[in-house]
Amino acid sequence: MKGKIFLIPTTLGSEEILKGLPAEVKTSVESISCFIVENVRTARRFIKKLVPDKIIDEITFFELNEHSNPVNYNEYITPALSGTDIGIISEAGNPGIADPGAEIVKLAHQNDIQVIPLVGPSSILLALISSGLNGQNFAFNGYLPVERSERIRKIQSLENRSKSEQQSQIFMETPYRNMKMLEDILTTCKPSTLLCIAADITLQTEFIKTKSIVDWKKKIPQIDKRPCIFIIHSGL
Repeated sequence: MKGKIFLIPTTLGSEEILKGLPAEVKTSVESISCFIVENVRTARRFIKKLVPDKIIDEITFFELNEHSNPVNYNEYITPALSGTDIGIISEAGNPGIADPGAEIVKLAHQNDIQVIPLVGPSSILLALISSGLNGQNFAFNGYLPVERSERIRKIQSLENRSKSEQQSQIFMETPYRNMKMLEDILTTCKPSTLLCIAADITLQTEFIKTKSIVDWKKKIPQIDKRPCIFIIHSGL
């Protein structure tokens, strides 16, 4: 029999929140000895915190991130083809969304390997349900372009799409570029467009607020170097 691939959620930034993970997550990590992870160091720390008695040196790790070569991905699922369960661990939240884990899941389906998603925190969904914006019709756009002129054009495009389709537009940014992103949103979007800023979700410093662009300009929040989700909605 083939092994299974488990999509293992982690916390959104604080090990103090480990107690909020379902018991099934701990049970699965206890039984798995092979993991595909974004960063071996942080994955080892997460596993040890979640299952203190697990012998980390007996675990096989495959690292999957922007530096990984897709040519090697078939090697990553070889243990499952031989009957060994594999766990995929992202750096934060659930693997597979804005995360290279999706490529392994695609390979799993192509090789008839069962994929089992486990319940855990998603910053995208937590931001959306806390925003008061349209949860019936929304789109996650991942990271916007780094180059400023391209980023501004993308923001304009998302605002127009939001208005024409009545769709909440969700996106994110690398934390150290949050303030530049916010500046571009405030200078690009129409005054009446609504913007939700959701930073440090689930942490003690959590900040989630939705206001119009014109109101945000009156008092700009400090979100530099804080994990953050942005949602815009035009034409409400």
